[in-house]
Amino acid sequence: MTQPHLVRTEAVVLRRHDLGETDRIVTLFTAHFGKLRAVAKGIRRPTSKLGGHLELFTHIQLMLAKGRNLDIITQVETISSFLGLREDLWRTSQAYYAAELLDRMTEDHSENGALFRLLVATLDRVATVRRPDQAIRFYEVQLLGLLGYRPELHQCVKCRRLLEPDRSEFSPAEGGALCTACRDSSPFARAISANLLKVLRLYQDGDWATVNRLRVEEELASEIEQVLGETIEYAAETKLKSTAFVTSLREHGMSGSRA
Repeated sequence: MTQPHLVRTEAVVLRRHDLGETDRIVTLFTAHFGKLRAVAKGIRRPTSKLGGHLELFTHIQLMLAKGRNLDIITQVETISSFLGLREDLWRTSQAYYAAELLDRMTEDHSENGALFRLLVATLDRVATVRRPDQAIRFYEVQLLGLLGYRPELHQCVKCRRLLEPDRSEFSPAEGGALCTACRDSSPFARAISANLLKVLRLYQDGDWATVNRLRVEEELASEIEQVLGETIEYAAETKLKSTAFVTSLREHGMSGSRA
């Protein structure tokens, strides 16, 4: 009998659902093979050695037996469980959002090592930093860039003139910012503040250490979240289910400080 082809890779658990009485299908984003689904056989048995390693959002090292339809997880060990995500419901909601966003925006078996590293770094930041929503905004901008949806923030997407920072508009459908002279040609454009443009440019630069030192006031944070949310929704062509969870927690005062 031919032995199954075995591969080893790092991965993050994005999603999972039960299969039969004892098994579970796990959606993973891996370092070397992109997004894939694999079967964890017997994981729901009390004696399973896999169970504790395949919790949501866990960073793992695993061995896969390549199957015709679905791979089979044969070995797994935890690299990081990001404990801060388990101890705070607001941080948990941000992790759900990060995982769902990646899941919705990527195709199966499309390798993207930079995106994998961004996901791991983001989960670590969400678990530990004082303002996890800041880490999520940074993640959104970086993810858009890595997947080919980087918004133009320096010149008008229509006429290519450099933007005047205090007189700009933004349209996800056009792919970024517009000058006031071109805004009438895009009916869905919205005015944006000069500070929003500055912060989004910092996010695009990719320097998390600088971003993490920013003090973003509540009004600006809300504007950034709304603009990026509209951009994500346009790129993904759907609304994410986890945003309702995040919104519900915020309405109940469980979102922590943004300042």
